This record gives sequence, structure tokens and C-alpha cells, in this order.
Amino acid sequence: MSLFDLTGKVGVITGSSRGIGRAIAEAMADQGARVVISSRKQDACDAVAAEINARHPGAAIAIAASISSKDALQALVDESRAALGRIDVLVCNAASNPYYGPMDGISDEQFRKIFDNNVLANHWLISMVAPEMRARKSGSIIIVSSIGGLTSSTTIGAYNVSKAADFQLARNLAAEFGGDNVRVNCIAPGLVRTDFARALWENPETLKAVTRGTPLARIGEPHEIAGAAVYLASDASSFMTGQAMVVDGGSTIGVGL
Repeated sequence: MSLFDLTGKVGVITGSSRGIGRAIAEAMADQGARVVISSRKQDACDAVAAEINARHPGAAIAIAASISSKDALQALVDESRAALGRIDVLVCNAASNPYYGPMDGISDEQFRKIFDNNVLANHWLISMVAPEMRARKSGSIIIVSSIGGLTSSTTIGAYNVSKAADFQLARNLAAEFGGDNVRVNCIAPGLVRTDFARALWENPETLKAVTRGTPLARIGEPHEIAGAAVYLASDASSFMTGQAMVVDGGSTIGVGL
């Protein structure tokens, strides 16, 4: 059996109707997991689940939920359990960034939305899922953070602050849950070609600046983040918790002189 085999596991992935979340759901299904596709729009979730089921019959279900609603997230968890029996893996991938520009121009409402959706919603969802994992003495929680939480920015500063908070959320919860064999880790992608990050990679100057300082000299594709999630969900990472996996083409190390 492969170290990365997920047969019999059930994974809930937020923001999985497109981009990184979708790539993670597809990769987990390829490794034998049953997956819950979730984003705000039911029709978008249904379409992704249908494509996964065409390759792996019965592997995916679709449950729409907005991460801004605690009640909607509880319904997501309850319906996932009712349909699939348990939740072994949680991937907190969905996030928001309603503002681009220097932090002195961000409104309080925009700042709060970033923190509510990128940090508080993760806390809510983890709190809903963790008790069953802890009781079962098994589970993996994955937060998709960003290298923004490790670096600075003049255009997405508040987003970066929220992503730094996600690293600490993972560390704290890893310490709290570790005695029950429930692991909590982050993935920190670099710039990836997704709709969410379109404002960055479609800007020629931004794209040039990013790739110039990246050893691989390009941005990432969604499927290149999925393998990290499969690793963190599987027994291959059974001794890893409270950590952040950086998957960025080397941009955080730069290229030097």
C-alpha cells in the first residue's frame, strides 16, 4: 500500500469548485478518498463533483456553504457526516481578499471581512470537525495559507496579516490536539494561476517582478499544490504537525546575485 493512499478517508475541502481547492479534491479522489466539494454556489460544486464521479464513481458529493456563515459551515459538517459517515480530513482552503492597495487605504469593513473569512471561519470549521477526530484519535486538518504570511506586500498587506495568523492558528491547535493524534498543518503556496490571484498574475509588472526573483522563473499551477495536501492528509506525514509547507517555486529564497 502506498504511503499516500487515502482509501477509506473522507475529506471536506472548502473553496473546491475551482483553483487550488478543486485540484486538492481531485488529487485526493485519485488517491482513493471520498471528497466533499464545497463553495458558495451549489451548481459550481455539482459540476466539479460530477467530473470527479465520472472518473471515480461515488467519490464526490457537493454541499454549498459560505465561509462567512457559521450556520452554513455547521450545515456543511452535519450534511457531510450524514452522507459519508465521518470526516477524516479537513482542508480549509476558501479565503477572501476584497482589497488591493496600501493598508492605509483599507476600510474597517474590508479588514474585518478578511479576518472573518480567512481566520475566524477556519477556527469555526475546525472547532466543528475536531471533536470527532479527537475522539477517534485520528485526523488531519490542513489550512491553505500563503507565503504572504511570511513576507511583506504593499498591495495585499491585510491579506498577508491574516495568513500569518493562520500559521499561528495551526501551531496552537497542533499543540492542543496532538495528544489525540490529530495533526494540524499549513500549506503556503506562492503565486498560483488561479482566479483568486488573477489581479496579481495578470498584471505584467507584478508577474515580471515575481518570476524574476523565483528560482523556477514562473508562477505555479493549481495541481502543483495538490500533492502537498495529499501528503498532509496521508500516513506519509504521520509525524508532522504544526508546520507550514512552502510550495512557491523558491520565491521566498530568491535567486541571489
